[in-house]
Amino acid sequence: MTTQNLDIKEFLDQDQKKDLLRLLTAGSVDDGKSTLIGRLMFDSKMIYEDQLSALERDSKRIGHAGDDIDYALLLDGLKAEREQGITIDVAYRYFSTAKRKFIIADTPGHEQYTRNMVTGASTANLAIILIDARYGVITQTKRHTFLVSLLGIKHIVVAINKMDLMNFSQEVFDKIRADYESFVIQLDIPDVNFIPISALKGDNVVDRSEKTPWYKGGSMLEFLENVRITSDRNFTDLRYPVQFVLRPDIAFRGFSASVASGIISKGDEILVLPSLKTSKVKSIVTYDKELDHAFPPQSVTVTLEDEIDISRGDMLVHPDNQPRMERQFEAMLVWMDVPPMNLTTLFYIKHTSNTTKARIDQVKYKVDVNTLEKIGIDHLNLNEIGRVVITTSKPIFFDPYKKNRQTGSFILIDPITHNTCAVGMIIDQLDSKNLTSRITDVDKQKIAQGKSLIQREEYQNKYNQKGETIWISGLHGSGKNELAFSLEKRLFEDGSVAVLIDGSSVRSGLNRELDFTPADRAENLRRVAHICKLLNDQGIIAVCSFISRNSSLRSQIAEIIGPDRFHLFYMDATLDYCKNNKPELYKLIEEGKTKNLPGVDLEFEVPVNAKLVFKPEENELNIDKILNYLAANKIFPHR
Repeated sequence: MTTQNLDIKEFLDQDQKKDLLRLLTAGSVDDGKSTLIGRLMFDSKMIYEDQLSALERDSKRIGHAGDDIDYALLLDGLKAEREQGITIDVAYRYFSTAKRKFIIADTPGHEQYTRNMVTGASTANLAIILIDARYGVITQTKRHTFLVSLLGIKHIVVAINKMDLMNFSQEVFDKIRADYESFVIQLDIPDVNFIPISALKGDNVVDRSEKTPWYKGGSMLEFLENVRITSDRNFTDLRYPVQFVLRPDIAFRGFSASVASGIISKGDEILVLPSLKTSKVKSIVTYDKELDHAFPPQSVTVTLEDEIDISRGDMLVHPDNQPRMERQFEAMLVWMDVPPMNLTTLFYIKHTSNTTKARIDQVKYKVDVNTLEKIGIDHLNLNEIGRVVITTSKPIFFDPYKKNRQTGSFILIDPITHNTCAVGMIIDQLDSKNLTSRITDVDKQKIAQGKSLIQREEYQNKYNQKGETIWISGLHGSGKNELAFSLEKRLFEDGSVAVLIDGSSVRSGLNRELDFTPADRAENLRRVAHICKLLNDQGIIAVCSFISRNSSLRSQIAEIIGPDRFHLFYMDATLDYCKNNKPELYKLIEEGKTKNLPGVDLEFEVPVNAKLVFKPEENELNIDKILNYLAANKIFPHR
């Protein structure tokens, strides 16, 4: 091996060991963001000779720095940016010093490019907020600081630029610092630093400037090389979202992913979500060796001691430290699509390695990013930020964004265009049981769409019955299903056209992706109520058997079907009777293997407005009571 090859290998080895800092620059138009980055690269000797020649040539032709080199041209790559002297898209640049590697995102300052700034900030560890010393803290400064706080960036350097135009005045610097501190104290940013600079002239950029003897801190580059960011990573909560199953041969089966957070070690006991199966880590493999431990952001393949069915979207965690596994959550959402938000759209949600469907249930408010004022609104437009409630089609495994940026963030994708509509940060909120479940349609006109050419009276005369819903409520195992099935048979024998709907029939097909959380139970009943309405509109009697645990849900079901067509009956059985009749599920509850069962760990409200109340031991008598009720109300027979 030649000496030159040894030098290259030594350089690559040293470079690989360097820490990586991801940062972004943000500021108002013409605050000097691109100039600062260009100056950093120039003074740290990270520009090649051909780049320097082109920079000198372009500075004379289209530069905005007079006779000096326009360092911003190193970053402003788009033709429109160079012509206008502004940044439009996010520009990423890489450079390295003896101490650290850097990836810099130069983000646009215009409000109309908020989504571009969010993109650049999404992976950053540190933000440089530039302030023009001539103008001080302005509205855009506050907006950028709010966005940095929203995206969980914990380190800020406030670069007060163009100090050369203010004669490097300490009084100007101190006033801007005081104004900024009075604003940033409202936000959750633990580390805020201030540096007076002149990006164009190079003062305090790479080397300390003699023109600011009153400033006792280091230069910009010195700060960037020494700021501690390792403590920002979450090494506590193991989150290993499986990306794919690796099967190079019949003897090997591993689960590949990037470690989102925490540390995974050989021999660790792990829990698989959502199956809740457990095993131990057998090995941790990379492309060239085995590891004893893996941590963020390493990409590895994990093998387990047991054969467990695991696929993309599943997550490995420690059993005593689990994320939330729910279908409903609150988030701060940045709308990034040109068409306004439409609450009727069923979006794709991309969260870690998991993709499923999701809907926006509610927009609680939007934030005026210039004043931090919360404004009531029912949808978001391009570049607007708001607090929303989201429900997914199947559970996702998440932590609050403030605690874990990897498992607390997501994107929404338009199902038709496949454009990224929004990015979201999950917030630490109340349990999903206390969130709004949108079970009834807000827009009443949608319920009336698709009217049949056949009148309701024509169905009644044809079938000799009214299309209405018999809804039997009661605890699991109360005997309501036995009554519903027996009633369907009697109605059929008597000539009625009736359809039976119960939990098993809909959950095995139409609603098979739904769980038994309060949000899922609400969605299950919403769908069933719409089926009943469709059947009733066609003159068919719907016989339903569902727990429907509280008066709020039952009222919303009645609203969908129509209060005059909804007939609520209640099967009054004791909890002991239910446990003896259907012991399997109650046993699982007692053993802690499942949860969210009304009457046990979820409240069940006895329906006080039930038209009829039954005892489970009197099945034949109960059927007769229902048939008499139907006849008395001319539901069946109608004539």
